[in-house]
Amino acid sequence: MRLAFIAGISTLLLLAGLGNSAAADLPAAAPVHTAPPPILWSWTGFYIGGHIGGASGITSFSDPFGSSIFGDKVRTPGFLAGGQIGYDWQAPSSNFVLGVETDISGFDSEGTSTCFAFSANAINSTCRVRPEVAATLTGRLGVAVGPSGHSLLYVKGGAAWANGTVDTASNNDLVGFSGPNITSSTGNISNWGWTVGAGWEYALAPAWSLKVEYDYLSIGSVDVTNLGSAIINPSTGGTVATIPPAISSVSQNTHELKLGLNYRWGADPLAQWNGYPSPSPVKALPAVWAAGWEIEGGGRYMYSWSQFHKDFGQFTSSGFPSISAVSRMTYDDMRTNSGEFFARLDSPWNFFVKGFIGGGQTDGGHLNDEDFNISFGSPFPIAAYSNTLSSKVTGDISYGVIDAGYDFLRGPGYKVGGFAGYFYTKQNINAFGCTPIANVNCIPAIQTSGSPNITESDTWQALRMGVAGDVMLFDRVKVSGEVAYLPYMTFSGIDHHFFGNTGQLAETFPETASNGSGVQLEAIVSYYITPQFSVGVGGRYWALWTRDGSTNETFLFPNAVNTQPQFFRATVEEAGVFAQAAYKFSAP
Repeated sequence: MRLAFIAGISTLLLLAGLGNSAAADLPAAAPVHTAPPPILWSWTGFYIGGHIGGASGITSFSDPFGSSIFGDKVRTPGFLAGGQIGYDWQAPSSNFVLGVETDISGFDSEGTSTCFAFSANAINSTCRVRPEVAATLTGRLGVAVGPSGHSLLYVKGGAAWANGTVDTASNNDLVGFSGPNITSSTGNISNWGWTVGAGWEYALAPAWSLKVEYDYLSIGSVDVTNLGSAIINPSTGGTVATIPPAISSVSQNTHELKLGLNYRWGADPLAQWNGYPSPSPVKALPAVWAAGWEIEGGGRYMYSWSQFHKDFGQFTSSGFPSISAVSRMTYDDMRTNSGEFFARLDSPWNFFVKGFIGGGQTDGGHLNDEDFNISFGSPFPIAAYSNTLSSKVTGDISYGVIDAGYDFLRGPGYKVGGFAGYFYTKQNINAFGCTPIANVNCIPAIQTSGSPNITESDTWQALRMGVAGDVMLFDRVKVSGEVAYLPYMTFSGIDHHFFGNTGQLAETFPETASNGSGVQLEAIVSYYITPQFSVGVGGRYWALWTRDGSTNETFLFPNAVNTQPQFFRATVEEAGVFAQAAYKFSAP
């Protein structure tokens, strides 16, 4: 092949020389300026890059004391960031690509749940999981598609490793009066497992490629020692039996979605596909004010699933661990229909502003309300563990995002930029009905009609920092994606408990937190019916969680009494799909 290539080049040079000789006797023609030949492209080579993304994991605890009534699974939403290095080999005259890659990610992630609730008369625990690091070593198999093979669709699989922390603390609201003292423990979980994934990588330029990747990690079981338990006499509150600590098996499964940027080793970082160096990222001021400006906006319909989870802890002055719970409420499987407006403004100097605003109605879901060793009075004077189900949940939500950013990579058909912004959401939730799962008989009976028996109104506000990218994959198809990290957030909420369906307020729980974080992901595929009008489909996920929050209980009957401040923690997750229509205004 090399000899054929040299022979071909020699022939071209010879023909060029003959052409020059023949042209020597002809009048000189005006010079013709042509673009340099296109750069030949292959995925073969080393690359190095970075990625950011989101993760949603479930850590499962086996209960050595028996089958649990509820819990034993801890959800851990989180933000991840890290790097990757790899090598690809594209077979000559083929679209198939083989590769090997290793990556490592650090996490900002945390979740809590009830563990070891094997009996309504037993003291159980709160388990907190904090994933910290995950790494993979995988092989990749892909196929280059699209114009010039600049798109790589691939699958991957191999080994995975994860490391994190598990904290446990016993739950006992009547500590000092009933049951054992509160104990806690902290341990490390680290083990190997396996991973599979799939992704799409697009060569923006000879040196740069953008990728979107999904990975599933399954980490093998690790043995940890729990805190044991105690059986409580429901009539007297005394300890009937003490159960010593035992071994629990802990396993983890994690879903990851990453947005990554790779640099192909040795390639010119300024080159574009047309062979010319990339233009200066800062353009000169246009002669016409509108030249180079572009605005695109439209509307969306979104269908989403969400969960809201909160923990009430011991008094902040008690000296007990903050994760030791006296109550826990989990609103799950809430389904919402919402609509929103969105827009993005791009300037000639690579600066942009974007955002969206929306709202909707929730109709679906349920609430589990747990309490840990509390006094209810006759016929259950002491309930070591109670759990009631409200089978109907309604509500509404409003939200908005505004970002400003700069495209640090921009060329024909693509742009990749960083941004910073602000996120706001307000959610109102109403719970109806009461069905006993453990201990409580829901007396008087609470129906799923009439007035709600529990309401929740919460406001989250957060700063956003992230990366967004657009790629014109084909003539009419655009792929867009973004990942945002929420490094600082505030939360304010209020919980109202009523006397059944009467509408009479029994107690309130004002809740605040000013320390927490979160993650937001979005991906869209748009089809341009005309150069201005497009339709598209997409998906979105966001999660926010607090740290070091506080609440206090206010009893309104028979007299208003405020308790001391208690530890408080909350998590919200929302995932949905949407359809959109957009129109683009632009000037030459």
